[in-house]
Amino acid sequence: MAIPMQKFTLPFFTLLLVNLWSKQMVIMALEIIPIGVVLDLNSTVGEMAQSCMSMAVSDFYALNVDFKTRLALFTRDSSSDVVAATSSVLDLMKNEQVHAIIGPQTSSQAKFVTELGGKADVPIVSFSATSPTLSATQSKYFVRTAQDDSSQVKAIASIVQAYGWREIVLIYEDTEYGNGLVPFLLEAFQEIDTRVPYGSRIPLYFNDTQIMRELSKLKAMQKSIFLVHMSASLGSRLFLLAKDAGMMSEGYAWLVTAGLSTLLDPIGSEVMDSMQGVLGIKPHVPTSKKLESFKSRWRKNFTISKPQSKINELNLFGLWAYDTVWAIAMAVEKAGIVHSRYVKPNTSESTVDIAALGKSETGPRLLSSILSTRFQGLSGDFHLAGGERVPSAFEILNLIGKSERVIGYWTPERGLSRNLYTNGKIAYSTSKNKLKEPIWPGDTTQQPKSLRIGVPLKTGFNEFIEVEWNPEDDKPIVSGFTRDVFVSVVEALPFPLPYEFIPFVNKNKQSAGTYNDLLDQIKLKNFDAAVGDITIIANRSTYVDFTLPFSESGITMVVLTKRDERENMWIFLKPLSLELWLTTGIAFILTGLVVWVLEHRENKVFRGKPAQQLGTTLWFSFSTLFFAHREKVVNNWTRFVLIIWIFVVLIISQSYTASLASILTVKRLQPTFVDVKEIRKNGYFVGHQKDSFVKDFLVKQLNFNDTMLREYSTPEEYHDALSRGTHNGGVAAILAEIPYIKLFLAKYCSKFQMVGPTYKTDGFGFAFPLGSPLVPYISRAILNVTQDKDKMDEIQRRNLGGETTCSDQAAMVPSGGLGLPSFGGLFIITGVASMSALLIYVTKFLYIHWPASNTMDRERSFYLRVLELAKHFDKEDPSAHHLNGAGSRVHPVPSVEIVGASRDIDDARSHSRTSSEGSGDIIGDQDHDNHTPRSSAANPEPPHTP
Repeated sequence: MAIPMQKFTLPFFTLLLVNLWSKQMVIMALEIIPIGVVLDLNSTVGEMAQSCMSMAVSDFYALNVDFKTRLALFTRDSSSDVVAATSSVLDLMKNEQVHAIIGPQTSSQAKFVTELGGKADVPIVSFSATSPTLSATQSKYFVRTAQDDSSQVKAIASIVQAYGWREIVLIYEDTEYGNGLVPFLLEAFQEIDTRVPYGSRIPLYFNDTQIMRELSKLKAMQKSIFLVHMSASLGSRLFLLAKDAGMMSEGYAWLVTAGLSTLLDPIGSEVMDSMQGVLGIKPHVPTSKKLESFKSRWRKNFTISKPQSKINELNLFGLWAYDTVWAIAMAVEKAGIVHSRYVKPNTSESTVDIAALGKSETGPRLLSSILSTRFQGLSGDFHLAGGERVPSAFEILNLIGKSERVIGYWTPERGLSRNLYTNGKIAYSTSKNKLKEPIWPGDTTQQPKSLRIGVPLKTGFNEFIEVEWNPEDDKPIVSGFTRDVFVSVVEALPFPLPYEFIPFVNKNKQSAGTYNDLLDQIKLKNFDAAVGDITIIANRSTYVDFTLPFSESGITMVVLTKRDERENMWIFLKPLSLELWLTTGIAFILTGLVVWVLEHRENKVFRGKPAQQLGTTLWFSFSTLFFAHREKVVNNWTRFVLIIWIFVVLIISQSYTASLASILTVKRLQPTFVDVKEIRKNGYFVGHQKDSFVKDFLVKQLNFNDTMLREYSTPEEYHDALSRGTHNGGVAAILAEIPYIKLFLAKYCSKFQMVGPTYKTDGFGFAFPLGSPLVPYISRAILNVTQDKDKMDEIQRRNLGGETTCSDQAAMVPSGGLGLPSFGGLFIITGVASMSALLIYVTKFLYIHWPASNTMDRERSFYLRVLELAKHFDKEDPSAHHLNGAGSRVHPVPSVEIVGASRDIDDARSHSRTSSEGSGDIIGDQDHDNHTPRSSAANPEPPHTP
């Protein structure tokens, strides 16, 4: 039995020895490639990455046993120090002759290490340095197998835009990692018109007291929307303190970047409790069986190797570290690296380590191989472009309880979406409806940062804005014209805008002040906006920004109307103003006098006793008004004057007739006052809207005494004050803005009237803080709403009762009759014509009859000369007498007709008289009663015998 046993045992051991020898020979034939690893081994990311990279080496070569290269990882601890990290890299390059370095862990460390890699041609491959200030364009040998932080900026901006946040505060750590992303965020927010009023930069060395002081400052600034970009260690402290400061309650919103969202698991339950309701964003990792298997194995191995660690779940940085090792292993095999070494510089005796390193022979080849490597890793598709990992989709998280809840996704192609994988082409969206409803801080679904809109509490004209309280829950109910306009404007915005109306009242639910006080609350940051019948005026725009107006503008006056003028017994005087009546009467008298002067010596009709001459003159003048004069004139200058005068009379009479007909046939509302100056001059009281800027306008612009002003709130008070009049404790007029007056006249149009000039204002507008980014959007939306006639008509009809005819009727201010300026030109023409004819006639008379040829005449005084000239003027012209007398004898008809018929004879006699005067003889005047000629004193002549 022994012999067969020996025969069996010897071949078995021989085979075993051969197998072991062959394996040893295979191992001896493999090329060992040293790879440096620099991590902060005491950090969460460092611990996790070290274990993941160790498993990655084992898993890769277990799957690729036929590869001729093997990675050997040489790990160094940077101890969270830039200098230590740089020293570790120098040590790996000099003493281990590594072909590539994985790490270092932070962006500030990587910034220095990449310079060393560039000098030694050694690729620096980082899976955790995500700051956008690091890139392959700055250092050729820097490779980032993580996603650049700037790749998440568009996703963050889409979330901010979806929830309509027009203002957000940045809170970031003062490191290379924190500062690097800020310019990209500011640019992205600028594109969506979201304002960043403040940036809170917190250094790593800040203690809790300093961080709390910064949070208190933000709380005092009334800020409630925050974006946090920090590492896990500083971020966890921030949220614990924010909860203590009362800033994790209802009304606040917090959004964190991928750097903090990726590390939520190991931060502890206390910190998780303080972050309830926070939104976060992180790269999406597609699920797979391979990933689930690795997570299970890693959890088992990590628990065994580090039982004291608080890390329970694998995070994204661990997966990126795992995929980085696989990528380098593939690249090394593909590059065919064997017997590689560093080429030393010529200055071999240099005492400087950096200068003595030399350059890696295989560095350029390995770098090219790494950049071209592509495979499906645990974290998804491993694909590098420009030395960095190509971004994938992002998950949008909501922290609820002890876990993360995915409420949606963001992709560069589709924007926000509730499901990542959908069939068909979907348009890009930034709507919050594409996301699941989140739970916000304070355990509420009410979206934070609803605009706190202050609304005034009014006691009158509630059609514009009215505040009531719900008896069931005591919450305010706001209604009215301005409220409906605002709601329509918000609906027209291209983004959602949550808001809540907050009445401007005290603890007793009474008005807390004037409209200026309400606007002051915006300046004090107690309100984010104000909605109501708030007028845009210059002094208010110094501390708030107004939107475009959405109502009629201007201040005007409403007064009591008089009774119907058609019942007035003196209505016939109304067509002409007092000035025109007086001027016309004076013109009649003056024209009559001019005609009398021109006709007195030649026309017997205008001669006789003084009373008869006066009566004839006035009768003749006033009878031209009706063209009833029968007296004929003989002087050509008289005819000239009458032609012009009759034309003037025709125009005035026709205008009078038209105006009187209008008054008698059209019912007009006559205002009691039409001019503010008249009211101020007489010292009458004037009313205005209570708590309105119109009071200052009346005092400063219209110069009214403050004691003459009265405040009223309701249309009923308007009615009572105006109805009592100026003598019964009322007011002469009420000055208010046009919308108020139109609403008042819609109720009381039969007794009152809108009169006087309109003083320009800019109408009603919505008020926001100075520099608010919402103002241009709201203004554009106002234009869209106000230009939609159907919508505006519906809002007006619902609140103001629609348009009434009273407003248009009241706007007509009847005049006080035809005025003198309308006919001034006519009076000037007739006056010039009359005075010209009179002047020519008098000049000719004086030239002929002025007593200057006789010595006795020259010795007389001037007074006597004028007196005798007047007597001479009062006597009939001799030539006209002979013609009239002859005509009377031949034709027994009225003397006026004889004179008119024998005008040619008169001319001949005038010529004879002129010749006689030229020879030095003075023809005496004839007696008017007995027609007997009387000789002059100088040359007596015998009486004329018929």
